[in-house]
Order: sequence, then structure tokens, then C-alpha cells
Amino acid sequence: MVLDAERWLELRRWRGLLEAGATLAEIARETGLDWRTVKKYLADGVEDGPPKAAARPVRQKAQMVRQFAAVIDAMLRAELLIKGTVVHERLVAEYGFTGSYQRVKLYLQEARPRIAAELGMSVDEMRRLHRRFEVIPGSQAQVDWGDEGKVLAHMGIEKVYSFHMTLSYSRDPFCCFTTSQDIETFFACHRAAFAHFGGVPATIVYDRTKTVVRRHVAPGKAVPLHPEAVAFAGHYDFEPDVLAAYRPTGKGRVERQVRIVRDHVLAGRSFSSIEELDAAFLAWVPLRRARVHATHGEIIGFRARRDHAALKPLPATDYLPAHREWRHVGKDCLVSFNGSLYSVPARKVAFRQLVEVRATADSVTLHAVGPDGLKRDLLAEHPRACRPRQRVVDEAHWDGLPDGHTRAVTISHEDSEPAGGTVVPLHRSAPTPVTGPLQALLTRNAAAAVAVERRPLSLYEQLAHAHPAPSPARLRAVEEDR
Repeated sequence: MVLDAERWLELRRWRGLLEAGATLAEIARETGLDWRTVKKYLADGVEDGPPKAAARPVRQKAQMVRQFAAVIDAMLRAELLIKGTVVHERLVAEYGFTGSYQRVKLYLQEARPRIAAELGMSVDEMRRLHRRFEVIPGSQAQVDWGDEGKVLAHMGIEKVYSFHMTLSYSRDPFCCFTTSQDIETFFACHRAAFAHFGGVPATIVYDRTKTVVRRHVAPGKAVPLHPEAVAFAGHYDFEPDVLAAYRPTGKGRVERQVRIVRDHVLAGRSFSSIEELDAAFLAWVPLRRARVHATHGEIIGFRARRDHAALKPLPATDYLPAHREWRHVGKDCLVSFNGSLYSVPARKVAFRQLVEVRATADSVTLHAVGPDGLKRDLLAEHPRACRPRQRVVDEAHWDGLPDGHTRAVTISHEDSEPAGGTVVPLHRSAPTPVTGPLQALLTRNAAAAVAVERRPLSLYEQLAHAHPAPSPARLRAVEEDR
């Protein structure tokens, strides 16, 4: 039996039910076929498929990439591990190729091993190799973070990070320890590193950290930098160099330095503060500079002198990057940022107005934006809250707002007379008589507050026996006397 294409596709659609635990009888009822047919084509596999359609002619685009085989092979001979996206991009831009990237990718899968055999090596061997580069003094530094975990957990500090900057020419190291990786801390570590080296390198190599890169983009596209990173680099006159994705060897000097500091400074020791960690690194630096580096074969300290002499001078003033966000003003003239509240002047803002918050490591400033979107007027400046859920308020900012001093409350003085029907305003002025429904409410509340003594039922039974109720005749005689 050969099923028609429509019925065969219907059986394929119900195969998921069989895998989910449905019985053959249930599937047969759904498809309208006999359960034996269902068993044959589902349980035992579809042996007779739908009628075979005539083979399609090979599309011209499938063979289009073969016309550019010589060009692609030349690219592979120049760089065996060149990316397929780069090959496709160059074919489109320089040779008018109109085929898809997938066609180029399939061709590269076949061509790479062939070109590697021509060059006398395998693709796997090429993937394990990289080209070593050297730089001139003062031209480059590399930056990376290290996660030191719970090295200060016994002091109540849950997480400690290490910031590393290494001069590429001499391998002269710098390291400091922090509890945060935010943008203010990141560039504060840069300033400390520049002071440690006595100058600024011409280029600093980064990976795609969010404090440098605004967002991630596709390979081959220009990486948008964080505005504060651009401003910081411009102030100190260095060029940020962001590595491409999946380039583990791009900053190997500083990554090696992270492990060296961890082994020589932290291993086997206990510390009680960030300052002790920083002091331990500075005490180890002379030992490091006295060693002969295995790669360049010179004493690190001697080579570092040439490196330091070639660095650019530090600017006269420091640049303090700020974390910038937009926030709405609340009805209470408070602005929420990073879990805390900061006040703004009531006379200069409106409810739900957008203000710009600029936060550094020590302060928070709030700015109103002009109609042109460029002018920034300073509204308030506060010290930064040291923990969440804090209220940092300047009382002068509430000038002109009602303070509630005329608002009365329904609470009496302890020595006031409940029967007098008076309440005490919040500002403690003379008592004001209260009448009407409010008086009834206060009386009811006062009655509800009276303590009621609890007595056992046996006491009432004793009282009943001691003073029996009068008889009906006695009650009638009383009524007659009245």
C-alpha cells in the first residue's frame, strides 16, 4: 500500500502523539485510518513514503560559488582560518557575488582541509597557533578583571574583584582590589594605575566589557563605545582597543598576570580588608620587577624604566566618569536611584518630570534638561547612599510644601477628660470641642476601650440562689401598689 502525499503527511504530523505516549488506536481515530495501517507507517517506520516528485534541477545559485573558487582559495592560502563572514563580505563588495553566506560556508568546509594539506599542515594545528606580536615602549597596556570570590567573606564582604593593568612592552604589572565593577570603580582603578606607572599608554586593550562597549554587534561591525569610556579616553589621551569576539589570545599578557598575582600574592594568606590586599600587592611588585621575564629575556624592572619613560604625561586634572540615568520626580520631590531616594527642590520641578541622575563613587547630582535637550541645570547634589533604602534629603528642598502643622488628629491627651468631647490637634494648640457624628464615634471608641472584668458562671449561680427571683404573685402585688 502506498499512501498519497496528503495522508502520509498527516501521519507524520501525528508521530509526535506516538512519541508522547498516545496509543495506536487513539491516533487511528484521529486520522480515520485502520490501526494496523497506523502501526505500519508509524510504529514500524514509514517505508513507503509519498509519491516521489521529479528531481528538481540544480539551481544556478548553488553552482555560483564555484565561479569564485580561485578567489576563495587564494584567501585561504593567505589566511587559512579566515572567517566565512569575511570571505562572503569581500566577495560581495569586491567581486559582485550575489550568492548567500551559506553557500560560501559550505564551500569553505570542503576547501579548508584541501588548502591545509597543500600547505603541509592540518586545520586543527592551525587553530592551536597564533602570531606573537611585540610593541614599542609606552605604546600599549592591557586591562582585565579577576574574580577573587570570597577572600574577605569572613569580614562580611561577599565578593572581591581584582583589577589588572599590564604594560605590554615590559610586562610591568598593576593590580588593585575592589568590591564592585561599576563604571565609577572601573575608571577609578585606571587613575590609580596611571599614577602607579607615572603616565598613560598610547593604547589600552579591552575585551567587550559593558563599561567600555555600549552594546554587542555582529562580527565585522564597528563596536559602539560607552560615552563615558570615550570621554575618559579623550581626557587622558589614549586609544581604546576593543578585541573582536572569540579572541582569547588578544590580551594574554594581562590574563597571565591575573593568575600570577593570584598565586604569588593571595595564595595561602588571609586578609581582613581591601587595603591589606592592595598593600600585599605593592609589597610584591619589587620582587616581580627583579625577575627575568621568560619571553623577552630581560629583567622586568629594567625594561619597565624604558616603558615608563615613553608614557604620556598625566593631565593636570582628573576626569571622574559618572553613571547617567533618567528618573522621574515623585510627588514627595524624591528621585529614586539605585534603591535609594534623593531630594530635589520643590520650587524647580514638577511631578513626573524627567531629570538626569549622574552618579560617581562618592556623590549623586540631579540635573534638569533644558528644552533644547542640551542644557543641563544642576538641581541638587548629594553624597551617595552607602546602602539601599536610604533617604538622602535636604530639608530646604521642601520649602513651600505643606508641612501638616494645621492638621488635627483624633487622639486625646492622657490627662484630658473623655466626657468633655475634645481632641488635640497635631500642633498642640488649645482643645477644640467636637460634636456630631465625630463625637459619637469618639464615645463609641472610648467605650470599646473600657476593660471588662471576666467572671466565672458559677458566681452568677451563687448570686441567683442567694437572691431568688420574686414569685408572680409578689410581682402583681407590687404592680397594684403602684
